[in-house]
Amino acid sequence: MLMESRPPKRLAVLGHPVGHSRSPAMQNAALEDLGLGDAFSYEAVDLEPEVFAEFVSGMEADGFVGANVTVPHKRAALVLADLAGPAATAIGAANTLTFESGRIRAENTDAPGLIDALSADPAGSRALLLGAGGAGRAALWALTEAGAGVSIWNRTGSRATELAAEIGGSAIADPQARDFDLIVNSSAAGLGGGDPFSDLPLEPDGFRAGQVVVDLVYGSNPSPLLEAAATAGATTVDGLEILVRQGARSLAIWTGREPSLEVMRAAARG
Repeated sequence: MLMESRPPKRLAVLGHPVGHSRSPAMQNAALEDLGLGDAFSYEAVDLEPEVFAEFVSGMEADGFVGANVTVPHKRAALVLADLAGPAATAIGAANTLTFESGRIRAENTDAPGLIDALSADPAGSRALLLGAGGAGRAALWALTEAGAGVSIWNRTGSRATELAAEIGGSAIADPQARDFDLIVNSSAAGLGGGDPFSDLPLEPDGFRAGQVVVDLVYGSNPSPLLEAAATAGATTVDGLEILVRQGARSLAIWTGREPSLEVMRAAARG
């Protein structure tokens, strides 16, 4: 007697817009490599903010077991959760949802994903965080929890001050890149191929060897920010590596298996 095959458990990334996301290619490649390609499927779902809550509330009934959440829904995702991990609660945003038995659990893998991607433990380091938006919140929490001393710069200085008061670190108005061991750009500077130095308080020749420079903005090629840092001898980490690291943690939550970072990197970079 032939056994009836079960439909795959559905996973997705939710955002608006989301067509550019590398997550479906990356996560499906990881699932195939784990031998779970027939058991799970991963897709992108574009949701405008006004329909986000209704859609998420019905996802389990539609066969979804989990979802990644990206801009602009991370705060809304946490609000919908019945349970939340400590990182999501402290940051005030979630990028990973799990659906089980009518309940939604929220996690934030952006924060530990950043720490995973660094070449060295940031404990005791002097860190500069550029940007005080949603990505900056996760980065600040991750770095302060890891023991780094964080200075926060934002174009609107009051937002940096408010974020420091809420999570930790201190605001800075005129940072000098050479003073820091670790620099993380969480702002939109350079997004779409623009010149990041026109929007940041940094100079292309301001980096030095021994630094680690992270740019959460990603594209097909290294950003001008990372190119300048690499020229100075700094170690660089791009946004695709952060995407891989947070995505690997999400997939492990849903499947109970550790995916191959190499497979995920290759798929994310195309």
